[in-house]
Amino acid sequence: MRRGLFLPIFDELGDPATLARLAARAEGRGWDGVFLWDHLLYRPPIISATDPWIALAAMAVATERIELGPMVTPLARRRPWVVARQAVAIDQLSGGRFVLGVGLGLDSSGGELSRFGEETDDRRRATMLDEGLEVLTGLLSGEPVSHRGEHYEAEAQFLPGPARPGGMPIWLAARWPNRRPIARALRHDGVFLIDTDDPASLSGIVEQATGLGRPFDIVVEGRAGDAVDGWEAAGATWWLAAFDPFGLAVAEVEAAIDAGPP
Repeated sequence: MRRGLFLPIFDELGDPATLARLAARAEGRGWDGVFLWDHLLYRPPIISATDPWIALAAMAVATERIELGPMVTPLARRRPWVVARQAVAIDQLSGGRFVLGVGLGLDSSGGELSRFGEETDDRRRATMLDEGLEVLTGLLSGEPVSHRGEHYEAEAQFLPGPARPGGMPIWLAARWPNRRPIARALRHDGVFLIDTDDPASLSGIVEQATGLGRPFDIVVEGRAGDAVDGWEAAGATWWLAAFDPFGLAVAEVEAAIDAGPP
């Protein structure tokens, strides 16, 4: 099981240079990955934020080994073709270390959908996610794409493709035991389980993933300093150290990094 950091992008951490420096520090202390929240804004008392994709580009240049990516990008409020171009660019910058995390997104994180006139209906946003993934994966393949759907149109071929042999992994966010998001994730390369605190809950997902006959990541989160043996025994392939975003200081993250991966 690999160990990573899951960093919010607000207030003291709301600066690409700071996040790049933290990523380099984590690499030096033996962590396997650094992943960033993707939000335009967040609930009070958080005041400021940065763009995670710009920060990820800075992190890619500042590091040589760790994996990195957004965790997760709400694809329904993005254009799939723009995401495809940005993802490949960061994958190139990193030498093939980029992981694309996508999900449904929520309005409750500060109204970042409703405040900008984005789709707030969960079911409709889910159909946008599914169709957006079809367009996105087609463009990432390097093959010609001809798509006319309910939400998107695309007539294009995107080159170059990802730098990583076999393409960049795509992880989907899900909350167990919601079956549909799990099924969506199983069509791709991994699942990021949100708000899951019981290793025993992985058993059904591990069983389904084993039946795929191909690599599939099961990603969980916990607090820095938590024991992780139970997650590893249950079949998780990644464990991410998460942080309370409210009042989070850079020094707290530095201390967790310097303590090393559990």
